[in-house]
Amino acid sequence: MVASIRKRGHFMTPRLNIILLTPIRILGEGLEACLSRHTNICLLATVPDLTALRETINATTPDLVLIDVTQGTNLEEVRSIAVEHPNIALMALGLSEQRQEVIRCGRAGFVGYVAREASIDALYQAMLDVATGRLQCSAEISSGLLRALFRMEPRSPAASDDAALTRREGEVLQLLGRGFSNKEIARELNLSTATIKHHVHGVLGKLKVARRTQAMRRVQDSPWIGASAAHRLVDG
Repeated sequence: MVASIRKRGHFMTPRLNIILLTPIRILGEGLEACLSRHTNICLLATVPDLTALRETINATTPDLVLIDVTQGTNLEEVRSIAVEHPNIALMALGLSEQRQEVIRCGRAGFVGYVAREASIDALYQAMLDVATGRLQCSAEISSGLLRALFRMEPRSPAASDDAALTRREGEVLQLLGRGFSNKEIARELNLSTATIKHHVHGVLGKLKVARRTQAMRRVQDSPWIGASAAHRLVDG
C-alpha cells in the first residue's frame, strides 16, 4: 500500500493509482470528473463489474480499488481478489454505515469505506487515510469492530473445528484459505491433483460445508482452523 513520504520533516500527500468499480455510468463519470481535480490521484480505469476488475488489475498496478457497493456486491469474489492481491487496498464506496455491514465488508477484505451520505471531500480524505493505514469511523462502529474481534477469538483445542482434520487436511485447508486452486495446492505439497481433490472433499465434509468457497471463508474468518492439524506430527 502507498504510504506518505517524509520530506524535510513534513509529510507529502501520497500519490494514488486507483481503479473505480461501479455499474452506474453517470456515477463513474461524475467521480472521474471530481477526482481529476486532485493531482495526486491517477484514475487508471473505471470498470463495471468484478470480472472487468480482475482483468484491469492484472494489466495495471493499482494501489487502491474503489468498489461501489450500493447495488450489491459478491463479497466472496471480493474476498478472493483481496487474497490474490494483498498489496492492493480495497475500499467500499457507498456503504450503509451499520455495524454488521462494516464487519461483513471487513471480513471480505475491504480495509476502508465511505458512507453513502459522505461528500466528495470525505471520499478524498478517506482514500488518503486508507493509503496511510488509517481508518476513520464512528465510536459505535469502532465498538462493534472490537466486539467482533472478541467473538472471533480462538476456542479451546478440544472444541476447535479442526479437531477431526488430519495433518494433511489441515495443510490443504490452510492453502484453501489463501485462495489456492487444487493444482496450486498439489504443487505446493508435492502431491497429485487427484489426491488433493480427495483431501478437499474430506475437508468439506468435516467442516460440514458444500463448497470450497465456504471452506475458504471459514478459514479466513478463523485463521486458527486447520493450523493445529497442519502441525501434527503424524497424519491420521
